Amino acid sequence: MALKLAQHVGGEILNADALQLYTDLPLLTARPSPSEEALVPHHLFGKVDGADGWSVGHWLREATSRLNGASSPMIVVGGTGLYFKALTEGLAEIPPISPEVREASHRLYDQLGEQAFREGLAAVDVAAAGRIGPGDRQRLCRAWEVYSATGVSLTVWQARTDSSLDEGSWQAVLLEPPRHSLYGRCDARLETMLEDGVLQEVAALTARNLDPSLPIMKAVGYREFAAHLAGALTREEALEAARQETRRYAKRQTTWARGQMADWPRLSGISTQEQWGQFIALNPALTA
Repeated sequence: MALKLAQHVGGEILNADALQLYTDLPLLTARPSPSEEALVPHHLFGKVDGADGWSVGHWLREATSRLNGASSPMIVVGGTGLYFKALTEGLAEIPPISPEVREASHRLYDQLGEQAFREGLAAVDVAAAGRIGPGDRQRLCRAWEVYSATGVSLTVWQARTDSSLDEGSWQAVLLEPPRHSLYGRCDARLETMLEDGVLQEVAALTARNLDPSLPIMKAVGYREFAAHLAGALTREEALEAARQETRRYAKRQTTWARGQMADWPRLSGISTQEQWGQFIALNPALTA
């Protein structure tokens, strides 16, 4: 859809997917193919080594630089909702947190368990404790470490933001096809990935012995296919597990978008043709 729009308006495409940033897993992260990238200029796809874990702030600085320097319409596309939120609503400039504070936060979580840790967080940042979902250790620890290091809650820091985009300078649209159709596409995509050689790129990444906490190591499907390569799962078991995890992730994305992007126009089509027709209905001037 982004490619069709970029070709229609003479635009360029800017990546807003936290994993398509990296060079390591082009198949597993469904990065645009070289032939697709050749059709229009693409930015921030496959430009970062997996060992260099980018933060939201790092992406925002790079994306803003490209947007400010663009001479053509820029279509920002991807599945990382937090990137869009940072771009359109701003990102708090939280001071760097020392490794010691971060490690102490994770040790405390391990000692207390999630429920007691969440209750402790609620005493200093009730909003964060309430909005962070069950099992989200990383974000719970992040909220605690920010308060521990700065004496100011993460919620207060996040309120001190300014959008990177001028009001009225951008337009949003969200793809939200029927869930049963979406799940079918998810299942089919993983089979195609296997046929195209995704196990080889998973093996190559595993051989690098990177820190398991790095973003690239959390790519949906990586854990399951790595387990197959290690002999813990059969090919079919790994494929089915990856399908289940992909569907769960798609559901989480939809839930997040409904809460955080409630006012964005929706395109409910599953095919590009359907989506394009719905998009033109919202933007009839594009037919001129």
